[in-house]
Amino acid sequence: MVGMSTPRPQRPSLPQALLPLAVAGLGAALAAQMVARDARYCVPLLALVAFLFVPAVLGRLRMHKLLMSGDVERLISSWQGSVGGSAPASTMAPLVRATAYAAYGWTAAARRAMDRANPGPAWDAALEQRIFVEALLDAFEGDREGAMKKAAALESMPLSSAGLLARRRVNILRRGLAALTRAFAHVSQRGDAGVLAKAAKASPLVHWAMRYAAAIVAVDRGRLGEVAGLLSDAPAWPEESAFREYHGELLARAGVAPKVAP
Repeated sequence: MVGMSTPRPQRPSLPQALLPLAVAGLGAALAAQMVARDARYCVPLLALVAFLFVPAVLGRLRMHKLLMSGDVERLISSWQGSVGGSAPASTMAPLVRATAYAAYGWTAAARRAMDRANPGPAWDAALEQRIFVEALLDAFEGDREGAMKKAAALESMPLSSAGLLARRRVNILRRGLAALTRAFAHVSQRGDAGVLAKAAKASPLVHWAMRYAAAIVAVDRGRLGEVAGLLSDAPAWPEESAFREYHGELLARAGVAPKVAP
């Protein structure tokens, strides 16, 4: 799987990349001129901005809350409409489900979802995502060496021609995955705790996976006082999630009594 090739997207031309910035800048300049000429324009312009952007911000906040809740079934349900019934969807829909399951430690469900994906061009094009999912599953299932090899292969892959911020985020997640696999193999390196913290902030989808890896690093390094803080606001994991076992074991290693549900 790691040796398969993946198509590289075409780099957008400079005019295409600059057009959205130019339009946004022109709009801001025109709005500033209108307000400068007549302050009464300020209220309707602010109302327009709120109309355009507030729903999107609220939607992002709701999705962030859902991702942090650990409710993987509800999360997958919210993504159902984003993948249609086309031929690529028969590949991508199971892969999206597998990604969500893997991110929250549902290893058996993730494997079943991967098995249902139809091979084809979409499968080949999703190589990076597949390696990410497989590395997580290997780490959680105990194949530490396989997990580290996949994470190293992912780190060596060239970054796409996406924007600077997107490339930076992908790079953080790749490094985070490598640190996670080392943590589960109990061979963490100096600086891995910081890498895991950055990865946890970069994507709420893998936030808890990175936090449990960070807790393992803390235990291995003898920093037992950090474990409770890393896991204090974790959700109650169901039986299907490997995080349920990790949670109790890590707290016990740190000498912290687990919270008892009322």
